[in-house]
This record gives sequence, C-alpha cells and structure tokens, in this order.
Amino acid sequence: MDQAKKTALEKAIQQEYGNTAGLVILKGNQTLYEGYFNGCTAESRIHIFSVTKSILSLLIGIAIDNGTIESVDQKVLDFFPEYEVSEENKTIQQITIRHLLTMTAPFSYEVEPYVEYFTSESWLTFALSYLGGQDSVGSFQYRPIVGPDILSGILTKATGESVRTFADKHLFTPLGISVDSDIVFQSQEEQFAFYEATTISGWVADRTGINAAGWGLTLAPMDMAKIGSLYLNNGSWQEQQIVSGEWIDESTREHSCWQEMNLAYGYLWWLIDENCYAAMGDGGNIIYVNKAKQLVVASTALFVQDAKDRIDFIKAHIEPLIE
Repeated sequence: MDQAKKTALEKAIQQEYGNTAGLVILKGNQTLYEGYFNGCTAESRIHIFSVTKSILSLLIGIAIDNGTIESVDQKVLDFFPEYEVSEENKTIQQITIRHLLTMTAPFSYEVEPYVEYFTSESWLTFALSYLGGQDSVGSFQYRPIVGPDILSGILTKATGESVRTFADKHLFTPLGISVDSDIVFQSQEEQFAFYEATTISGWVADRTGINAAGWGLTLAPMDMAKIGSLYLNNGSWQEQQIVSGEWIDESTREHSCWQEMNLAYGYLWWLIDENCYAAMGDGGNIIYVNKAKQLVVASTALFVQDAKDRIDFIKAHIEPLIE
C-alpha cells in the first residue's frame, strides 16, 4: 500500500472512526498495513468484546476435530448430567451445541439479566438456569452475554481444563499469541476499568474459573489478523493444521438469520455476503475475511457507545484500495 493510500486511510480513521486503537490489513500472507492510534502500540491489548465468541467457536471446532467433543449435535445436558430438569422445562433436553453456536437456543427471559449475571458466582450455572423455557428451539435469538458461557462450560467439562489453557495449547501458542492470565473482577469498578484498559493481557473468568465466552478476551490487532488468516487458509497456519477445513467451511456458512437486522449467522460468525464473514465486537472490534480478495482486516477499538459500523468502513475505505 503506497503512502497516498495510507494517508487517505488514516485521515478517514481520524475523522470518522476516532476510537480505533489498531488496524492490520493482510492480503494473502502479506501485511499491507499496520497502524496504531490513541497512544496504542503493537504491544497494546484491547478488550475485543464479542469477537471472543468467534474464537470460542474455533475452539469448539478444534475439540471436535480431536474427538474431545463428538459433534455439534451432542445435547447440552450430556455434559451436565447433574442438572435437574423440571417438569416446566422439558425443552432444555432438546438443545444441542449447534443451537448455542447458531443462537437458536431459547432462554426464559425477554432481556438479558446483566446485573444478576455479572454478580452471580457461576456464570455457567446462571446461564443453565435460564436455558430452555416456553419458546421453541430453532428460532434465532441473539443472546450476546449469557448463552455463550454454556459453551465454555461444555469445553471445560469435555477437556478437563480451562478454556484459556485449552486455547493456549491448541491455538494461541501455535499462532504466537500470548494471553497471560485469567482475570477475575472483585468489583464493578474493576470491570469498567478493564473495558478501558490497553495493557491487560488475559481472559475474563468467573469466580469458579470458567472463562467468559461472549466477551472478556484481550488481544492485539495482529493476533486477530492471525486468526483471520487461519480462516482464510482453511484452518492451516505455517503448514500446521490447527482446525479442519471442514470446520472453517461449516462455521462460516449460513445456519440461522437475525431477521430484524437482515444478518446471516454461522457458528458465532456473522456472514456479510457470499465472500465475506466477520467476528464483530462492541466499539468497532472486528476480524473481517474476504475470500475473493484474499483479504483479512483486523481492528481493535477503544469502547464508545454507538460506534460507527466497521463493515461500512472496510467497504468504503479499505476494499477499494485492494487490487
């Protein structure tokens, strides 16, 4: 990318997307652009919010590939035999891993009970207590916080180790990504400070040691670009097969759809069009993959309310620069 294109790109970021922390653009395996803003550097670690979900999806795929989990059609309660099913909630017996990955599992609340969730001792137990209910299985219901933690619980039960430990062995270390520690909040103030931090390397966990699945991971944009590159290369990284190409294909094809937003959904990945898919988090955090252009865009962002859409940014200011 020549200097004129870089200057135009950075002008757009400063004028319209001022909360950007870092941006990496890859074409194939070549880095076209790497830039940092708002005092951040390549060493900064940003909370990537819901991008965490897509990484959890990848870890489920790795566990299925190595036989630790049988398939996405395993029932959730297979992993929690101690759970007592009430007469009023037989629906829970039908719910599978696939339903959690595609946001088609019902929960017995209208609005996610954030305060009760964040203050509970076990986020997994809390999530299971709301799983099921009167709604039918199979309809898309976006549950960004509570639902995905059940997948963390499943992965922990299946592997016998924490999600972060499993990820470190099978994903982070092979890709040269460092996630230093679990982060357990002692107060609401600590949690809010974490949202704004740029120097914490870790993955949020509840007091029982279950890592959050819908949020809570901190990464650098180059870390995220590596994960995008892994998807672009059908699960291969430097001649090592990290996850099967079959899982990449399956997790990035349409399984459900958020009708009110007209957004197709794979396995915790958003499908933008026939060639593009993305992991998206609050504030403008994103991993974007365009298969046709062999393009990966990864950006971290400092949290602000109602951040401008990064898909619009990529379509308007990045893709036109790429041959």
